[in-house]
Amino acid sequence: MKTAIVILNWNGKKLLQEFLPSVIKHSAHLASIYVADNASTDASVSFVQAEFPQVKIIQNTSNGGYAKGYNDALQHLEEELFILMNSDIETTPGWLEPMIKAFESDKNLGAAQPKLLDLKKKNHFEYAGAAGGFLDSLGYPFCRGRIFDTCEEDAGQYDDTTELFWASGACLAVRKSVFWEAGALDENFFAHQEEIDLCWRIKNLGYSIQCIGKSTVFHLGGATLEQMNPKKTYLNFRNNLMLLLKNVAGFKVYPILFTRMCLDGIAAFKFLAEGKLKHFTAVLQAHFNFYAQTPKLLKTRSHTAGSGPYAKVKSIVWAYFIRQKKHYTDLF
Repeated sequence: MKTAIVILNWNGKKLLQEFLPSVIKHSAHLASIYVADNASTDASVSFVQAEFPQVKIIQNTSNGGYAKGYNDALQHLEEELFILMNSDIETTPGWLEPMIKAFESDKNLGAAQPKLLDLKKKNHFEYAGAAGGFLDSLGYPFCRGRIFDTCEEDAGQYDDTTELFWASGACLAVRKSVFWEAGALDENFFAHQEEIDLCWRIKNLGYSIQCIGKSTVFHLGGATLEQMNPKKTYLNFRNNLMLLLKNVAGFKVYPILFTRMCLDGIAAFKFLAEGKLKHFTAVLQAHFNFYAQTPKLLKTRSHTAGSGPYAKVKSIVWAYFIRQKKHYTDLF
């Protein structure tokens, strides 16, 4: 199966220098490797051209973030399988074979991810996707191996291949035909949770999404935006509301959004009480931007809204903070 590994880059020469060698070493025999550059102003492109001539360069004309960057880059590729990979991923020997085999053997497989472990703490799962994602009934994302800020130790408990609701954008494998059939990435998201939106649409088309437990990569995480960067707070709060309004079918979206707005208000004032004024402001800005985009999002609902996405968890907030269920396996 012809496979393209596409690494999106913006001013990331240092990351490419550190992580690209492992990708080439463990993947070049099975895949074409591309760096899609989002109009970098550092020496990223010339560095890759000089040091890694086997890597192909796709030069985007602007920095449109994760979504537009990949949409622009992928339209030029002919490979059957796309692997969208962050520039801070360290691959492992044999990681790619199980991924390709899964798509070859299951024609209904639309998207997948490997296990994501933490490069800084290699025996633990990594925040950005762990062993695959779900949403609770209010749209809060959580993962096998990671709930809120608690990342589990990897003891082989998620080495299986299992069905997910969403696969992590840190290392997202998606069938080319399915990517375009689902409408590609929504560029209004810019970055963060756009992969959940894409996976939701893929599920609505009837395709499967899986974590391939025999495949493992390590993720540095926070290389573009650190976890407590106010811009990340803004994008996560805004994009989650956008995600719900776009995709939750029927009237039930409105009580869900009302509840989320109340909970977002609590989170904002918690930031304020902790002296995190920039994060408090980021939540307010996220809501104002969401309200401004509501008319446009309402027009897309007839094309995107589908059946419920949810795992059998009504409220991950209640389970985690009140019932003290810190691990995915404790939830059931």
